[in-house]
Amino acid sequence: MNAFHFIGIKGAGMSPLAQILNDMGFEVQGSDIEEYIFTQEGLESRNIQVLDFNSENVKENHIVVVGNAFDDDHIEVKKAKELNLKVIRYHDFLGGFSEELNSIAVTGSHGKTSTTGLMAHVFNQCHPTSYLIGDGTGRGEKGSKDLIFEACEYKRHFLAYKPSYAVITNIDFDHPDYYKDLDDVLNAFQSFVFQVRKRIVAFGDNPLLRNLKTQVPISFFGFEDDNDFQAVNISLNDYGTKFDVVMKDTSLGEFEIGSYGNHNVLNALAVISVGYLENKNMADIKEGLKSFNGVKRRFSEKIFKNQVIIDDYAHHPTEIAATISAVRQKYPDRKVVAIFQPHTFSRTQRFLNSFAESLRSADSVYLCDIFGSARENEGNVSIDELQNMIPDSSLLKEQNISVLSEHPKSVLLFMGAGDIQKYQKAYEVL
Repeated sequence: MNAFHFIGIKGAGMSPLAQILNDMGFEVQGSDIEEYIFTQEGLESRNIQVLDFNSENVKENHIVVVGNAFDDDHIEVKKAKELNLKVIRYHDFLGGFSEELNSIAVTGSHGKTSTTGLMAHVFNQCHPTSYLIGDGTGRGEKGSKDLIFEACEYKRHFLAYKPSYAVITNIDFDHPDYYKDLDDVLNAFQSFVFQVRKRIVAFGDNPLLRNLKTQVPISFFGFEDDNDFQAVNISLNDYGTKFDVVMKDTSLGEFEIGSYGNHNVLNALAVISVGYLENKNMADIKEGLKSFNGVKRRFSEKIFKNQVIIDDYAHHPTEIAATISAVRQKYPDRKVVAIFQPHTFSRTQRFLNSFAESLRSADSVYLCDIFGSARENEGNVSIDELQNMIPDSSLLKEQNISVLSEHPKSVLLFMGAGDIQKYQKAYEVL
């Protein structure tokens, strides 16, 4: 009997895919680095074996799924090829898997993980649904024909997918280590939409998305009047945000989410739009939206002494601005202290001015050393250049982390896609 071996099983997509296959009754194991990564929690809860890299891990009955971070020179990939095993890249496997189902791919430059997690939670209020979220969370439902999954545009990997639906949250320039400019990003999304089999649901307030050419029907959601699904009458309360949804002059009712910020309203509106198009029960949709607690590393908050600590994955200027805005909506009477770790030298260099502008909207700013990536060489940019562009900002090291205690009753907002959490942990053990 065939079993699956995952090379790089702790990956943000690899871990949930392994969880899905395990839930569906397949034998699954994998290998990765020894270092703890939060994406391994779902593997551990299912007792999926995670081994250190070793060519002996690969057996003759294995189908080998390879994470995109590992090339053909990896010892386990070489062993699999020596044994003439089926070796398939993560995105290619997911593409074939999702094509056999009623699949909903959630993509966009920002908000993919949050929207995927929200949709997975909400749709499971309606009926059992399999899902793959880019925070390392996955679930497989035996017999379910529905799959919600996150589709990343990096290196055009999402071109391996032919989903039933595609939700596009936005288009922005990111991943400058791969994409040349915004036109290059737009070209990738244009290629992707031609592969959608049933319908596209896109953010209609973005002109770039309005100009996409499609071969299937497209529905738009947003705040403007010309959208098919429009959020109106937005109000804030102690719990979160309330808003009404109108679909071509027909009211779909009032909805409530336990979060703040226009970006979270739009994420919910995308879910409502797909739910309506898929004939989901609106009462179930409302209940699911209201009970959602968020995904990992997206506005994850706790009280620490007299401060609020928030951990967020924001690593692009657009995301930083949206997150700080949401903090101000939820905590209007507290100062906002931004602790930011840039992710990759290429992104830092390309968006230096935009990073400075977005961070200046906080009351105080602390900067951590740039988190480099294995996919790039160190660039010609340093954290000092960003600090010089933000008045009164400071550099933060684990050794001087106690300086954060000088902001009583403030919100400490830790942001980044690298290992920013080590700074938070160092502060919390003082």
